[in-house]
Amino acid sequence: MQEKFILALDQGTTSSRTLLVDSKGVIRGSAQMEFSQRYPKAGWVEHDPAEIWSTQWATMSKVMEDADIDFSHIAGIGITNQRETTIIWDKRDGNPISNAIVWQDKRTASICEELKSKGLEDYVRENTGLVIDSYFSATKISWLLDQVDGARKRADRGELLFGTVDTWLIWKLTGGKKHVTDYTNASRTMLFNISTLEWDPWLLEQMNIPRSLLPEVKPSSGLFGYFRDGDHQIPICGVAGDQQAALFGQACLEKGMVKNTYGTGCFMLMNTGDKKVISRNGLITTLACSTGENIQYALEGSVFVAGSAIQWLRDGLKIIKSAAESEKMANEVSGSDEIFVVPAFAGLGAPYWDMYARGAIFGITRDTRSAHLVKATLESMAYQTRDVLEAMVEDSEIKVKTLKVDGGAVVNDYLMQFQADILNVPVERPEVVETTAMGAAYLAGIHLGWWDYRVMMADRRVEREFIPVMDSDRRQSLYHKWQDAVRRTRGWAEK
Repeated sequence: MQEKFILALDQGTTSSRTLLVDSKGVIRGSAQMEFSQRYPKAGWVEHDPAEIWSTQWATMSKVMEDADIDFSHIAGIGITNQRETTIIWDKRDGNPISNAIVWQDKRTASICEELKSKGLEDYVRENTGLVIDSYFSATKISWLLDQVDGARKRADRGELLFGTVDTWLIWKLTGGKKHVTDYTNASRTMLFNISTLEWDPWLLEQMNIPRSLLPEVKPSSGLFGYFRDGDHQIPICGVAGDQQAALFGQACLEKGMVKNTYGTGCFMLMNTGDKKVISRNGLITTLACSTGENIQYALEGSVFVAGSAIQWLRDGLKIIKSAAESEKMANEVSGSDEIFVVPAFAGLGAPYWDMYARGAIFGITRDTRSAHLVKATLESMAYQTRDVLEAMVEDSEIKVKTLKVDGGAVVNDYLMQFQADILNVPVERPEVVETTAMGAAYLAGIHLGWWDYRVMMADRRVEREFIPVMDSDRRQSLYHKWQDAVRRTRGWAEK
């Protein structure tokens, strides 16, 4: 009998990846391809939607070629994606009307200020779970409709479609037959009511966004459409935004479980079960993955710049040649030099939500070397994670016993140990760190009848646990200095 696999598509902010996963949940192959980052103006970040698709397709083809299989061996497709990134395209020919506006982009800050001045903040928080910020898709949609020639009229005539990256990939995979998303991605647009599970008509009216522009919304595990290759019809049957997929892939399926993903940004999520917890401390409320009608919520803290700060060291400052080099350099630094890097390159996310903060380095002396900057940049991820965790504990009134981690940066032992030290909480690194893509694979496999969530929880294995060893006084002293450094970056672009 022919062996069957799931293709797990992981479309991220800087690269497209595909995993080949077998029916036992074992990764049998992977392929990855980076794509262009475009910065047309200060604070603007764009991607070419055609390049997103071409690189994703190339990795799908490569992983099957390497395994010497074809689409007849594929039982299903799962998709996880960078969230909030906004694409609008023509319904007839599928051509985008512009480059995608990436989640990091700050061009719509003034639109956000207008919405705040109208008094929409409380309504947005209560009904979408979000704060008004350029991070989310809604103001990006408004900007494109107003700024791209003829787009507003075409949208009003029902000729255009909006989608986050999952919707774009589904559209391409189904040959333009399906315009659809899942609850997790919809909940990141600032247009979706997370209580009624429908697009919010009042918010659409306030932002002058036609309902016809928006996709159908479904649970994360289910049938989204079919990819056809000759006689083979393959279901697309698992879809989730990357951070909710990681929460699912880490088997954080019960109330109070927490994971942190260290990718381009840092994203911490806590499963709050069927309870919608509205934050009082700068976090957002979002929908977690659902496998049917039983909806789960999560609290989330989003740190905009984490792994991308390491890319800055490599590509901008050119003081490292690879991300792997950062651990060695951090360990070279001895003594009590206290350098703090606040990587607010795209403003500050949770719990501050300051669109006008900018990056800064504090504590430089004549003796400061490149290794000090590398060490401080790594540590900034851990400090920002503590900012979020403290807010999360206060909002949920749940004490976190363990932090589950994933993402590319977790292979850095220096960072993981410092994270445990600054939190005073054990940090668990799983054997399989591909939890985001595996979350998409699990969602697809559940629909196919391959697995259930109990198997997922039983199968999760820890590769290493990092135990806090830092002295309490030292921990608090460092964190207070970090908080002072953050205060000094706030509102910089407004001055």
